[in-house]
Amino acid sequence: MLNNDQIFELIKMIEDDVGPVGISLNAETNFQFLIAVMMSAQTTDVAVNKVTPNLFKKYPTAEKMQCANQDDIENIIRSIGLYKNKSKNIIATSKMLVSDFNGKVPDNREDLIKLPGVGRKTANVVLSDRFNQPTFAVDTHVEKISKRLHFVDPNASVITIENRIVDALPDNELHTAHHSLIEFGRKYNIKTLDNQITQLSDQMFEKNKEARTH
Repeated sequence: MLNNDQIFELIKMIEDDVGPVGISLNAETNFQFLIAVMMSAQTTDVAVNKVTPNLFKKYPTAEKMQCANQDDIENIIRSIGLYKNKSKNIIATSKMLVSDFNGKVPDNREDLIKLPGVGRKTANVVLSDRFNQPTFAVDTHVEKISKRLHFVDPNASVITIENRIVDALPDNELHTAHHSLIEFGRKYNIKTLDNQITQLSDQMFEKNKEARTH
């Protein structure tokens, strides 16, 4: 596998390739951003951004959302994947935010993952994008790229990938790296990609392997 310096170099090349990146989900508050991230699972951010204006106009806060009828939320977000389960979790999370956290989104992973429908990936996105904390979320794009570019073993788990990249990059690089890797994954078919970045990563990988056998 590649070492920290090599991973850092390749991620910098990816950042140059995709250009400036930013947060692609639209939200005015921490609460709205949390709900948007929850809805983005197995759905594009573009699809989420189409339904959130109506949803947040009607239910802008956790206090209002907790009182929503599930059928109403389902009707509003029907165009996104897993909308029934997401509707249930949105209401349950809103209720827990009000009852346990005074209606505010927690700023730590331990509390965030207590919320219904919030896993480690969602928590890391919220902590990075809204609280500027040095966390790194691994989605399917990040996973495929990390394995293809030899950052990790092909059988590596999501948590292994997260830890590997957090270890390889300075804290202040994690936010941009996350969004750049996602954009890179959207831009290219990683399985068939053959460009300067994949060629260099393959060369680094072979060189490292050779060095270990001597």
